[in-house]
Amino acid sequence: MASPRHYRGAIAKALRAVTDALGKTPPDVAIILGSGLGGVADHLQQPTSLPYVKVPGFPKTTIPGHEGVVLRGKIAGRSVVIFRGRFHYYEGHSLSIVTLPIRLLGKWGVRNLVVSNAAGSLRNDIPPGSLLFLRDHLNLIGQNPLRGPNLDELGPRFVDMSHAYDAEFLQHAQTVTQSLQIPFITGVYAALPGPSYETPSEIKMLATLGADVVGMSTVPEVIAARHMGMRVLGISCITNWASGLSGQTKPITHEEVIHETMRMKETFSRFLTEWIAKFPE
Repeated sequence: MASPRHYRGAIAKALRAVTDALGKTPPDVAIILGSGLGGVADHLQQPTSLPYVKVPGFPKTTIPGHEGVVLRGKIAGRSVVIFRGRFHYYEGHSLSIVTLPIRLLGKWGVRNLVVSNAAGSLRNDIPPGSLLFLRDHLNLIGQNPLRGPNLDELGPRFVDMSHAYDAEFLQHAQTVTQSLQIPFITGVYAALPGPSYETPSEIKMLATLGADVVGMSTVPEVIAARHMGMRVLGISCITNWASGLSGQTKPITHEEVIHETMRMKETFSRFLTEWIAKFPE
């Protein structure tokens, strides 16, 4: 991890680049989009964009489905900023880099965050094509982004994670899914370091621990967001059955994940657009 002084400087430089390009007033809602979920950005009105390569400290995105651009515009009259792509621990990045977009959002003054991901289902009653709203998570990455000297200006040394995912946001999501006739499913997301997919025995272990879905991201971002007092809605787009489940009869590939998220993009976009349109004041 970078020293506190250098990390403060990295946050400040990244924030300056983003606000110079996209405006100093913070948006109402920030969205981190996972693999293949960039389609929601097509709904932005009056968009302006900034490639990640022009943000100091941001590495190049290397994973298909993560375009690497920050966009700002409006959805249903609300000011929204979208990070189209994220950085992953399995790419070799430190969690300081993985959570750098969250840190600049918090310093920008953003209070409301949506994090999305592609995930595998551990339950036969949550098939691919489902939207699942996170009510909790298991951090099994083996690292915590708050490890090391605490930056007191970002948040407290010890962070309560009893309500990592905002109860009011979940209630609002339930209302919206009902209006759109989308099943409202909640569950626990297990984050593993990746990049290999899990073995059948690992999936059995995760189910025993209480996980409903599994992926390789999101949790470090949520911890950093809660450290800064941000409210979080987490959404998993279920793209495949986890290894060993009765429905999983072929090897899991990233191409399959991208194909499924592309198939789901309209449902995901409809939900998110409506959730923002009726966002609680």
